[in-house]
Amino acid sequence: MSSREFGTCFFEQYAQITLSALLGSEFDCLVNRDRPDLQSEGDRHLGIEVTRAMEQSKRAADELLQDVAGQTGARGDDEEWDMILASGYAYGLGGGHFIGRRELPYWSLALPLRHIIESKVSKVGNGFYGRFDHMGLFVFCKDTLREIDARSTVRYTLKLQQGLEIRYDRLFLSDADDLFVCNLDDEVPEAARMGRYSISQAQRKAFFEEALRRQQEEFPLSL
Repeated sequence: MSSREFGTCFFEQYAQITLSALLGSEFDCLVNRDRPDLQSEGDRHLGIEVTRAMEQSKRAADELLQDVAGQTGARGDDEEWDMILASGYAYGLGGGHFIGRRELPYWSLALPLRHIIESKVSKVGNGFYGRFDHMGLFVFCKDTLREIDARSTVRYTLKLQQGLEIRYDRLFLSDADDLFVCNLDDEVPEAARMGRYSISQAQRKAFFEEALRRQQEEFPLSL
């Protein structure tokens, strides 16, 4: 099964839409390719790898299946619920309580955030994604992300990247409600490393609809 078959394009597009809407025109030019997932078109100025993280435990696995089946008892409004059922995607809708049926393989492959950071830093360091003027890592987090978690992840990433010639200079950590934007440049003081951007329900719905539109446009027979 290829990554496209279980809908990673939806999440890669969602990431680009989020970055462009919240951070500005620098991210408008990103196109959805492979290795890394988002790249500035026509040059090698900016590359962003997009991935996902989720706690690994029996409880998390049970909740994952319940979310797909819609058994949690939590439910968004009827319009959003209908969109989840019709599209097979749910990220950004339903208050973040559900996983669409087409998302299940995507989230089933998720690792805890610490392990994802270790893997991605290793890959960027050994040149797996090639060379770009700037490299970013965007992580969708299924679990609610607290500011203390984001700051801890930044410190861990900086530690892993010490001495690497090729490295990430930006880290984007997102749950359904917030985007943490983290500057990994060496000269940046600790107090200025991270910004937090809230994502409203209206924005989440708009991001979802645009990502779904692009997914359907690129893979018309996939839904």
